Amino acid sequence: MEFKKNQTIYMQIADFICENIMVNKWPEGDKIASVREFASQIEVNPNTVMRTYSYLQDEGIIFNKRGIGFFVEEGASQKIKAMQKQDFINTVLPELFKKMQLLKIDFDELKSLYKKSILQSSSGLTND
Repeated sequence: MEFKKNQTIYMQIADFICENIMVNKWPEGDKIASVREFASQIEVNPNTVMRTYSYLQDEGIIFNKRGIGFFVEEGASQKIKAMQKQDFINTVLPELFKKMQLLKIDFDELKSLYKKSILQSSSGLTND
C-alpha cells in the first residue's frame, strides 16, 4: 500500500478498508484479517492497524467478536456512503465552489463536464 503525506496512515488504511467494503470485496458479515496479519500485509506497525480498527469499530463499520476476530458490520456499506457523502459536502464542495467562482465556471458548464465524465467512465475510456 502506498501512503500519501497529506493524511494520517491510519485514516488511509480506514479509507482502503471502506473502499473494499463498498465494492463488496469484503462483504458485510465477513471476517477481516487480524490486526497482525493485516499489518504484515500492508507493512505497517500493528498499533497503526489497531488504531484503524478501533476507529472503524467506533463508527459502526466493523465489530469484534471476542476471541474470534473482526467482522464487517451489517449495513456498513450504507454507513460508509453516508459518512463519505457528508465529508464530501463539508470539505470538497466548498473548495470546488470557490475554485469555480475564481475560474468563472458556471453550473451549466460543470453539468456538461460531469455528463462527459460519466459517459467516458461507462465506456471504459477514463484516463486513470
